[in-house]
Amino acid sequence: MIRITNLGPALVVAGTLVATLVAGPRVVRSLVRADAEVAVIQAAARLESNGVLEAISAAQRDLATVVEPSVVHVSSEGSFGGRQGRFSMASSGSGWIWDEEGHIVTNAHVVEAADRIEVQLFDGEVRSGEVIGLDLRSDIAVVKVPGGDLIPARLGDSRTVSQGDLVFAFGSPFDFRFSMSSGIVSGLGRSAGLDDIDFENFIQVDAAINPGNSGGPLTDASGRVIGMNTAIATGRGNGSVGQGQFAGIGLAIPLSQIGTVVEQVIETGEVRKGFLGVTLLDTSRMDLYSRGDLVPEFRPFRNLINDNYEGDGVAIQQVSPGGPASRSELRTGDVITGIDGRRVRGIEQLQAMISSARPDAVVIVEVWRIDPRTNLVEELGIEVTLGEMDQSINRLGTSQRLRRARLGTLVTSTPQRAEDLGIDFARGVLVGPSEAGATGDTLFPVGTLIQKIDGITIGTLDELFERIDRRMGRMVRSRQPARVLFEGVLPDGRPFEVEVPL
Repeated sequence: MIRITNLGPALVVAGTLVATLVAGPRVVRSLVRADAEVAVIQAAARLESNGVLEAISAAQRDLATVVEPSVVHVSSEGSFGGRQGRFSMASSGSGWIWDEEGHIVTNAHVVEAADRIEVQLFDGEVRSGEVIGLDLRSDIAVVKVPGGDLIPARLGDSRTVSQGDLVFAFGSPFDFRFSMSSGIVSGLGRSAGLDDIDFENFIQVDAAINPGNSGGPLTDASGRVIGMNTAIATGRGNGSVGQGQFAGIGLAIPLSQIGTVVEQVIETGEVRKGFLGVTLLDTSRMDLYSRGDLVPEFRPFRNLINDNYEGDGVAIQQVSPGGPASRSELRTGDVITGIDGRRVRGIEQLQAMISSARPDAVVIVEVWRIDPRTNLVEELGIEVTLGEMDQSINRLGTSQRLRRARLGTLVTSTPQRAEDLGIDFARGVLVGPSEAGATGDTLFPVGTLIQKIDGITIGTLDELFERIDRRMGRMVRSRQPARVLFEGVLPDGRPFEVEVPL
């Protein structure tokens, strides 16, 4: 028989072990909680003492106070289509007050088909508006409301914006009116390949931009407007850029591009664009290398491209005879790296920068030029006086179709042109006297005013070209006969509606 001895001490040890296992976690949790309470007290004291985050909050509240009175909500209704069918539309977006006279800046796609526009101010007041001019190719529009008791936006300088700068986007995302979001500048000089915008030079931001933000202001950290919210990139591929939902990449038109358009619309009702007069070539390594045999001026890049060239810039493949560039020191083979101190990253950005300048403006074109004898690179700043872009440029097919349709000589309607033709002035496109040497009858008599294309109001010749271009694109894709409905007023005041095959 086995005898158990010294049982008392063993029971004590066992009991202690069990108590430790049971009470230990509770003790540990108490200690952790006590440490957390001390940490909370210390952190709260630091927050109270330095007030960094409260200072940031106060600054952002002040910024909202500064900007919000200049932000507006834009609602529009209209219709479009031809004799095969008309469609009603309603659209809403954002905008901002340009001046005390009642000029509102927004995106063209917010109001382009509008027959009726309402603009809501920050205090709830609603005023009727009308489009006085727009530039479809850059997606900028100006709407006029009755002036008085308006607070214009404070304007900044988009040319000084840098990657990493704080920015704030205002507007009405998903109809949540007068909203504000914040972020940073993610990139500059972006091109997104939007179908309906020809001149792209976007500021990329990560501030939340959603449908309804279009046309709203993008401001810097002082509440000064540096751009206009325009589009959203949601991924790569067809249909990935436009009015999708926010995915971290918002696109805004820079103020340097907006200002020129708005000022011209207010002054004259139409937009004249700068023109350089060169044929351009992308400066990717393969393009310049492969074009070396075709364009002798590119041959020196074969030796330098891997070591010296960073890939930005745009190469001049040809200087157009008689154009603005031909009257300067620019040459075939030059690589344009900047305009007036602003870096050039690609063809689309360069085209936007040049077109946003007025004709006769003097710009400094910064170029790389390689001496083929020494393979040394010169960095030059060449002064160029810009010409005026032909409104039919890159629209050769449309121009030819209009000539075949015998529409006559078309010009933007202005008070002076209307007076010269003996008719009352109204916005639209006039049929002017035939050009010298032109023969044959025209579809419309001289003095006819074209006011609508497929039910959508137009105000300039550039808009007429753009509307027909878009119409032709849709017809080609759907393999339908190309027919366009023209509406307007004949010289004797009678309205007309004619469907023209193109």
